[in-house]
Amino acid sequence: MNERARFTSRGAGWFALPYMILFILFLIVPIVWDLWMSFTDQSLASTNSGFVGIDNYLEAFTSPDMYSSLLNTLFFTLISSVPLVILSFVLAYLVVTGLPGQWLWRLTFFAPYLLPVSVVTAMWGMMFSNDFGLINGLLAHLGFDQIGWLSDKQIAMWAIAITTVWWTIGFNFLLYLSALQNIPDTVYEAAQVDGADAWRRLRSVTLPMMRPTTVLIVLLQILASLKVFDQIFLMTAGGPDGATRSIIQYIYDQGFSGYRVGYASAVSYIFFAMIVVVSLIQVAITNRNAKER
Repeated sequence: MNERARFTSRGAGWFALPYMILFILFLIVPIVWDLWMSFTDQSLASTNSGFVGIDNYLEAFTSPDMYSSLLNTLFFTLISSVPLVILSFVLAYLVVTGLPGQWLWRLTFFAPYLLPVSVVTAMWGMMFSNDFGLINGLLAHLGFDQIGWLSDKQIAMWAIAITTVWWTIGFNFLLYLSALQNIPDTVYEAAQVDGADAWRRLRSVTLPMMRPTTVLIVLLQILASLKVFDQIFLMTAGGPDGATRSIIQYIYDQGFSGYRVGYASAVSYIFFAMIVVVSLIQVAITNRNAKER
């Protein structure tokens, strides 16, 4: 390495130093500290804490509440991720294939994603209201019984999923729209010359070429849905009777309502391990797709 290269390398290190300091202080240190707390009985209500080993982890793995919160999270992930992937592709495909007024549809589909969660939950909370909600009002007008959208244990999670789909579908829609627009017109022209109709072009050209984008969207959506908290906390606070409580809200309740910071840290690391596994799967699939191209 010559003198100029060494000087450039040294200079780059100095430019990266502020970022590295912030990275260590606000990411590495909290992660290590939280890991240590997961092996203690640290509490917000007491200054005395001691090392308890893996007791917090053993309690978490035997806690029915932890498992029910985890199952709620997985159920929400399933019922929200499937429509967020399928509907976003359908909407993007309709826009690309010449739906009249494309700029209006693009704005309509993407605009809700720009709204803050507080606005979205307030709006949908009012529409789902049992007393004066728009949706129950329409059902009553049509002669149907009213539905306890946020008060029925069997329905509440579905109501939150509907809200989430309406709110976040714009992001997936934008990814699909970009990918669809990058498919060369010559590919479609060649398929048309071979006698392929619109349905056959969709099955044999569009869907196969959308595979990398679909895999990316599916994995990103799973990660996002697993980390659900805001809309559940604001719309139902985990109710009724814990039917919508997610794993992150369980961690929040244990740490800030129950003051059991040590136990909450242990549960958060169990959940963190799940996220890491999903992320590793995402990296493996992405690398495989990159090699296949």
